[in-house]
Amino acid sequence: MAPLVSVIIPTYNRADLVQEALASVKAQTYRDFEVVVVDDGGTDGTFEVLSAWREIRVLRHLCRRGVAAARNTGAAAARGQWLAFLDSDDLWLPDKLARQIFLLEGQPELLICQTEETWVRRGVRVNKPSTHRKVAGRIFLPSLARCMISPSAVILHRRLLADHGGFDATLPAAEDYDLWLRLTWRYEVGLVDEPLVIKRGGHPDQLSRQWGLDRFRIQALARLLEDPDLPTPYARAARQMLAVKCAIYAQGCEKRGKQTEAARYRALACGLNLWHLGDFTPHRGVVPRMAEKPDC
Repeated sequence: MAPLVSVIIPTYNRADLVQEALASVKAQTYRDFEVVVVDDGGTDGTFEVLSAWREIRVLRHLCRRGVAAARNTGAAAARGQWLAFLDSDDLWLPDKLARQIFLLEGQPELLICQTEETWVRRGVRVNKPSTHRKVAGRIFLPSLARCMISPSAVILHRRLLADHGGFDATLPAAEDYDLWLRLTWRYEVGLVDEPLVIKRGGHPDQLSRQWGLDRFRIQALARLLEDPDLPTPYARAARQMLAVKCAIYAQGCEKRGKQTEAARYRALACGLNLWHLGDFTPHRGVVPRMAEKPDC
């Protein structure tokens, strides 16, 4: 019989950390789950180390394709009705799955939910900004400004990915921001308001530490605005946020001497502001999408 939950862990060159993540899954009080780990073309022996874990399935990309593709590979192989993602540097508290399944069983209309989290940076607990506090219900509007769902904290019904697509593997980063925007204007998000995830940061390989990630959020917003079914109030708010992020990214480009790129995004921000006033119609494709390009 298929398990109710599939736990999907993407990893790249984190042999030690991913084993700690797996130990936190193994310690769950809820037991009706399987574990699928996707080694995204790692070169540190992760695949060989994890192959000794008999309780899990280990899949492997022959070359690095990115975290979005790794999550999608895991989701495609998953047998569970519910998909729970865990980044390989994060940890779950023992009641994480149990508390979420209890919530979902009590509110069968929910197809996605998450928990609160504790932030740890280089081994030290840090206070999370109030702007990152999780909220429940219709969270599309606050999700425009920042990612309001954490991959390691979420459980979603597999049909959401079947109906609306998975993580966008053409985005090197902000792939979760992109997916949550596509889902949150359609669905309410449940919340277990307890910190049942330990989000560990400060690693040198974290994409969130790099400058310029807003250009991928810009691409996600531009893609969202191509959806003709997006309600008008949501589309208006998305255009306004797109203009803001273009202006912020342009300012960052200017500081780094990228004047041509800065001018392009300044013009786009200006055009979007005029669009809001009804004096501008942007051309489709004004923000080019990244092509998927594996590292091998």
